[in-house]
Amino acid sequence: MTSDDMKHHELAANLQRILQSPTYRLAEEDVAFLQRPEMRPVRVQLELLKPEMSFCEQQIRSTVVVFGGTQLVSRADAEQRLESARRKLASHPQDTRLGRAVARAERVLAKANYYDEALAFARLVSSVCQRKGECDYVVVTGGGPGIMEAANRGAYEAGAKSVGLNITLPEEQRPNPYITPELCFQFHYFALRKMHFLLRAKALVVFPGGFGTVDELFDALTLRQTGLMQAIPIILYGRDYWQRVLDFQFLADEGVIADEHLALIDYAESPSEAWDIIQQFHATGGTK
Repeated sequence: MTSDDMKHHELAANLQRILQSPTYRLAEEDVAFLQRPEMRPVRVQLELLKPEMSFCEQQIRSTVVVFGGTQLVSRADAEQRLESARRKLASHPQDTRLGRAVARAERVLAKANYYDEALAFARLVSSVCQRKGECDYVVVTGGGPGIMEAANRGAYEAGAKSVGLNITLPEEQRPNPYITPELCFQFHYFALRKMHFLLRAKALVVFPGGFGTVDELFDALTLRQTGLMQAIPIILYGRDYWQRVLDFQFLADEGVIADEHLALIDYAESPSEAWDIIQQFHATGGTK
């Protein structure tokens, strides 16, 4: 091989390395580059813009947000889980953890009505508010199982659109199958997800749930308390549950919130009552 041939071979090999180098890749196609810590501001902007543009394309003018626990499943599923827990306990009756699992499964079954009522509420709202292509009061959930699934399912059964805002978690959360495909999103940043929950919201209905549900509730309450978001009714569904979990009157009595802040919260015991509260709130311009 001549020196010219060697030079040509060397340059050809170098050209291949150039073409394969990550730096040559278009920035928009370079996933490793986009995931660098320095690119966090860009990723935040993308998580803001992507759902916003899709909402506009789908003509989503306003939403009603439904929060609730992932463990509050349909009665059939709750009964199946309880039966499974009881079988395991019967095989190891001295195992206190299995006894605890049975007790917890019994409590979940006792709240199975909330799945049905979340479904009925979403079906009611969706059947009334999505007609002739107009998309108001579109149901928005976190896109997961439990109460979220029930609400998306209610909209689905009404033949209406609904939104699911999934979040990447250590234990993968898959979207439930009732979400409108063009309106199902996956977020990395909780803050951006929370923002999209509330940007177009006309109401927030909070069914029984755990840490995540309470976190989302207090995010909305704080924004309403400080006047940093639009006026919406915040409805706690199931007074007995919520008054045991959160004693808002105690906060007012202790002087850490104002008495008038108690008016930010409503309670409902049926799908129709929740919908009536929402309608009345907006009919009176947000006054009670």
